[in-house]
Amino acid sequence: MEQISAAAVQDFSIYGMIAQADPIVKAVMIILALASVACWAIILEKAVRLSKLGRDLRRLERTVSDETTADAPRGLVRTLLSAAHHEAEDGGRNESRADLRARLERAMRLSLKSELQKLEVGLPFLATVGSAAPFIGLFGTVWGIMNSFTSIAQQKDTSLAVVAPGIAEALFATALGLAAAIPAVMAYNMISVSLGRGAGRAGTTITELAKRLSRPPSEGFARPATSEPLRAGKAV
Repeated sequence: MEQISAAAVQDFSIYGMIAQADPIVKAVMIILALASVACWAIILEKAVRLSKLGRDLRRLERTVSDETTADAPRGLVRTLLSAAHHEAEDGGRNESRADLRARLERAMRLSLKSELQKLEVGLPFLATVGSAAPFIGLFGTVWGIMNSFTSIAQQKDTSLAVVAPGIAEALFATALGLAAAIPAVMAYNMISVSLGRGAGRAGTTITELAKRLSRPPSEGFARPATSEPLRAGKAV
């Protein structure tokens, strides 16, 4: 009767289960909760930066497709044009147009790779949480069930009132593991795909941009007004 009364006053709210959980299970819950918060922070940060990358890619494509544009280069466009300008300054006077174009394209691709690598920061953490969180939650589940069986052995009572608290804590740990892992895996896949597509779009545009930047001034590629002039006139 006392066991039933104790179970009746057991707090099965989320806060109650965390507060009354075994120290090991409680540590598992805290770790998973912190991992989930960190994952959502990374996801929101990547969403903002991927949105900015999309705008930069559209601006880069307009720079190539609209030769009459006079807009000042910004963001990724400015970074790529700056890399091409510095690379053009290092060239010899007798190099062919093909050589100049290859150097410009290589410089801009390296600059693009550097920018995309900055966006990849945090992805390993998402991958780690996505793969490890379910097993961390499973560890908490197994530990909670062990406590439930220990309670049965100590009290020599197999009633649900004895095992319910431990089982509830165990299942809650499993739920936290899944809650941390599922968004992390989905976000990792979506961000990876977005970065891959962005790299593909930018790579295609860079090829065309290098071709146009390597033209002699007489062929009339109108670069953005604020970009530094490339020494394309050196091409033979």
